[in-house]
Amino acid sequence: MTRIALITGANRSLGRSTALHLAGAGTDILLTYRSHEDEATAVAAEIRALGRTAVTLPLDTGDIAAFPAFAGNVRDALRRHWGREDFDALVNNAGHGVHKAFAQTTEEEFDGLFAVHIKGVFFLTQTLLPLLADGGRILNVSTGLTRFVAAETSAYAAAKGAVEVLTRYLAKELGPRGIAVNALAPGATATDFGGGAVRDGQEMRAALASVTAMGRVGEPEDIGAAAAALLADGGGWITGQRVEASGGMLL
Repeated sequence: MTRIALITGANRSLGRSTALHLAGAGTDILLTYRSHEDEATAVAAEIRALGRTAVTLPLDTGDIAAFPAFAGNVRDALRRHWGREDFDALVNNAGHGVHKAFAQTTEEEFDGLFAVHIKGVFFLTQTLLPLLADGGRILNVSTGLTRFVAAETSAYAAAKGAVEVLTRYLAKELGPRGIAVNALAPGATATDFGGGAVRDGQEMRAALASVTAMGRVGEPEDIGAAAAALLADGGGWITGQRVEASGGMLL
């Protein structure tokens, strides 16, 4: 039976890379986007070019009240495109950053981060749990910043720290269903995140490369490949783990 993965925020960056790597390994994709439907449509076209089925659905992972309707849309898509009542893997990837010193971070910014990165992850996973197949997978995207410290990321890193704790609890509670739950923690990666500072800033790239064992910053393809490896058939015995994909940053 074809495996199906649902990936939030898969219209760009790490979500897009994860979707394409999974599709390349034979997985069909349900991908969500909050805005930029055109990007989601383009990713879906790339997935179909790989011979896989792709369905795009709008979702704001900070809007908890919309989750039941979203679950209904997922259920309809599963029946229509796959003749199934469940899917096999959930990747909680969607998110955003706030780059401000602790003393300047506002309550609104703090609440926005926690609404998307932990409250949204908690309640979206809870809502979709009846649709997740026994023996399935959950992968929560975290950050290397929960291990090492960088300026102006305290609120973001704190939210991701909560995600890592939640990951262990989900692994324990969902273990009886054979569902493996892990957190993937990227290091510095050349994306549009944070305005593309790592991607576009040559001095920053050089500085980060100098403290990374592999001698360079990460690329989206590195993270997508790591996510696909954790979700592959051989990864089912790995659960409750924080797996860092940073090229050995700040060892």
